[in-house]
Amino acid sequence: MTTVLSPHPDLDDNILFDRSARTRWRIGFDRWIGRLLPLLFLVAILPILGMVYWVSEQALPTLTWTIIVGQSPYATDQLGVPIIGTFELMLIATLLSVVLGLFGGVATAELLSPRAASVVRMTANMLVGTPSVIIGFFGFFVFVLYFGWGLSLIAGAVTLSMFMTPYIFRTADLAFTSVPRHIREAALGSGAAPTQYILRIATPIALPQILTGIFLAMAIGVGETAPIVLTTTAGKLAPTSLTSPVTFLTAIIWDGFNQGSGSPFFVLAFQAAFLLMVVVVALNIVVRVVAARYQKRLEGLYQ
Repeated sequence: MTTVLSPHPDLDDNILFDRSARTRWRIGFDRWIGRLLPLLFLVAILPILGMVYWVSEQALPTLTWTIIVGQSPYATDQLGVPIIGTFELMLIATLLSVVLGLFGGVATAELLSPRAASVVRMTANMLVGTPSVIIGFFGFFVFVLYFGWGLSLIAGAVTLSMFMTPYIFRTADLAFTSVPRHIREAALGSGAAPTQYILRIATPIALPQILTGIFLAMAIGVGETAPIVLTTTAGKLAPTSLTSPVTFLTAIIWDGFNQGSGSPFFVLAFQAAFLLMVVVVALNIVVRVVAARYQKRLEGLYQ
């Protein structure tokens, strides 16, 4: 057997040395980043846990069932009216944003031309980056003044839905776009109409991601204050119609902290904040569990 010698043995040795050095650096980087990530997680989570403990410590000693369900128009230690107002605001805003967001996601992923879809996506991205106070001013001028709805439940809910819709749209667009193309081709090739494919095949596959987007929009919307403050006014009673005034939990938090520790609304602000945290965590758990169970039914579709 004849051995072929390299004309540049020193160069070959340098190349091997460089490769081994890069390999050692990558192995070392992977090892240290694996140790650093848990530390970064603790740095991020500890302030959040501290805030949760602080709010809970202030709210729980005096939080009772009477405070949660009480709806007296003259009491300063009851949250029944703000809770009902927040629920009605979120219900109307979520319904509107889900309809608009899902329709937009289906349109950009399945119906529109690439140029039209890119325009819609760019518009949604611009809305996501728009400050909430700007959306609140828009809702004030359009719904409160121009349409004549006044400072009311419907004006606040529609304005809040404008803030929530882009989040649901972006998630729905990504969910429908990520459905494997061979499934779409097989469905349409078998004679299914586009609407049948969207409703019976694409929607069940994309549903876990869509649920996550809806929860994200709800979690962001329930903590918003500016769009609602500019389009509603506080009421002593729960809303009885779409044009009624409405009181919501984030307004209680804002007013309570602004009035200082001597105000009777100060402790109420902590109690409202605690209830909001409980609602957000509960929704998160429920949606994650439902999405995980639903995802198991779809195993094998992407293989």
